[in-house]
Amino acid sequence: MWAAIRLVRALRVFVVIFLSYMWQVSWARLWPTRYNTRARWKKVNRRNARRMYRGFVRLRGVYIKLGQILSVMGTFLPREYTEELEGLQDDVPPQRYGRIKTTFVKSFGKPPDEVFVTFNEEPIAAASLGQVHEATDAEGHRLAVKILYPNVATIIRVDLRVLGWALRVYKNFVPIQQITRVHEQLADMLARETDLANEARCIARMAKNFEGDPDTLFPTVYPQWSSPTVMTMTFMDGVKVTKKDALANLKLDPYDVATKLVKIFYKQLFIDRFFHADPHPGNFFVQRGPDGQVRIVVLDLGSATELHDNLADGMFDILSGLMTRKDDLVVQGIETMGFIAPNGDRELLERTVRKYFEKLLNLNITDFGKIDPAVAQQLADPDMKRDELRELMKSVAYPEGWFYVERAAVIMFGLQTTLAPKMNGIHVGFPYITQFIFEKNAKRLADAAGSSARMDAARIKAAAAAEAKADKVETKKSEPSEEALLN
Repeated sequence: MWAAIRLVRALRVFVVIFLSYMWQVSWARLWPTRYNTRARWKKVNRRNARRMYRGFVRLRGVYIKLGQILSVMGTFLPREYTEELEGLQDDVPPQRYGRIKTTFVKSFGKPPDEVFVTFNEEPIAAASLGQVHEATDAEGHRLAVKILYPNVATIIRVDLRVLGWALRVYKNFVPIQQITRVHEQLADMLARETDLANEARCIARMAKNFEGDPDTLFPTVYPQWSSPTVMTMTFMDGVKVTKKDALANLKLDPYDVATKLVKIFYKQLFIDRFFHADPHPGNFFVQRGPDGQVRIVVLDLGSATELHDNLADGMFDILSGLMTRKDDLVVQGIETMGFIAPNGDRELLERTVRKYFEKLLNLNITDFGKIDPAVAQQLADPDMKRDELRELMKSVAYPEGWFYVERAAVIMFGLQTTLAPKMNGIHVGFPYITQFIFEKNAKRLADAAGSSARMDAARIKAAAAAEAKADKVETKKSEPSEEALLN
């Protein structure tokens, strides 16, 4: 019954938005000079984005997660949506303990207060899919117990069904090719984040990647009290990364904190190729090290993901093209990453890319952190007619795995700007970019050399086989025939 009610409520949100766009389309056809203008469409987008925000807050769960994703998809959605949905990046209200207790009992057959010496029923953190409670074990160790909300799998199935319908309708008004890829990747991310056994594996993997860095810390998971819906781990002390007053009490400079965060992100993305896909402020704590250095505690790794090979190769070409001022490499990188739709207007897309490339060449890349807002707005303005812009959007695909990268990068650099507005993130991460380019270039050269060596070996083998065959024929010719031997 509750699933049906939830379905109706979700449908109501999307139907109202759908009807609003239908109304706008009708008036735009009847009176194009007044209603089919950029200003009018921006107004409609803003109104519907606010409706979506309010609806998602009421629905919670998957819709909060969807709103968080949409809020950083500036590449593919109208700016009005990303601006209105940014508020969903903040913490959401917790749910009552009775519901959380149900999940724990299903996993272990007993309530938390029978497993732990102490268990605080008031959560220390809450998110869209679950919340965290503090506990202690028999040895006196402080623990953090992450527990998913009950029936979360059923809720996700219902919500994804509605979202699939809504995205198919929305595609008629925002003509983005393969927008259903968003739905697929949202389903993939939710499957990861609702499997706490997967998160435990991600924690172990990333901790190993940083085992040589004592200033990047991860919790340790207690497998005996963990399951796909419950994860018990060491309690990690620290202050929230954006609390500047708390950082000041620790005598830590926000600039140093931002620098450490950006270095961690660049290492994950470019060196390890396994990165935190949800680096919002609530997932990082800060500690002061024994020598006064910044230490970062990394939490909530359920959506951690690998950087796909095509994305890594494409990013290599784009970075190489920017550094060598070759726009053909930039276009090649975009195609390698998968941004060019199979049936799109490739010529229009290439022309747009080259136009942006010319704009970028007029900027000093080392000063990206100091770009004037007016210049940034001019750079972001596509300077295209609406029909041409719609055709361009049809030519853009949404490559698999990209929304993890885009989401992580936007959130991370937004966090960096909050902590250190004047910090040049490109400069901080440049050593990791350089190492990435060096490694990718070395691999390509090695692959090319290996391919050449294999071709040479194949040619030598073929020549040797041909020579052996020729020798065999020649030998056969030189041997006396049976008739000659008899004579």
